[in-house]
Amino acid sequence: MSFIVKHFKELSATELYEILKTRFEIFVTEQECIYQELDDKDQDAIHLFCWNDAGRVAACLRVFWNNEAEGIAQIGRVVTLEHGKGLGGKMLHEGVRIAEDILKANKIYLEAQEYAIGYYAKEGFEVVSDPFMEDGIPHVKMERALVSR
Repeated sequence: MSFIVKHFKELSATELYEILKTRFEIFVTEQECIYQELDDKDQDAIHLFCWNDAGRVAACLRVFWNNEAEGIAQIGRVVTLEHGKGLGGKMLHEGVRIAEDILKANKIYLEAQEYAIGYYAKEGFEVVSDPFMEDGIPHVKMERALVSR
């Protein structure tokens, strides 16, 4: 599967619909987490996604400025429909590349569900907070400092 990288303004209505459908299916339906999915951050984000053979968005994430003045990018809404194929790791690696190469960030921040710490650690993220509850799910704050350019 090849990844597609588009700013929100470049997404077609179908692409946006399918991205939101995938996120809703995993976060709201599968994880039974009732939360405000549409949080006004998508419009300023770069969206990374890929399609599967069934015409679904198989994986997606978004990259946006957490604090542009300090050069801190944020990765969020990381989700895959297809597990055990290495798709999530490849997607996260590409998300880091977007933060580094497109946004030219100095640091990348994310809030990880606690069970996924190891997934993010493989890409160089380190836990920088105590666990906290968000929408009924334990999370931690994680950061990845970028190598000097």
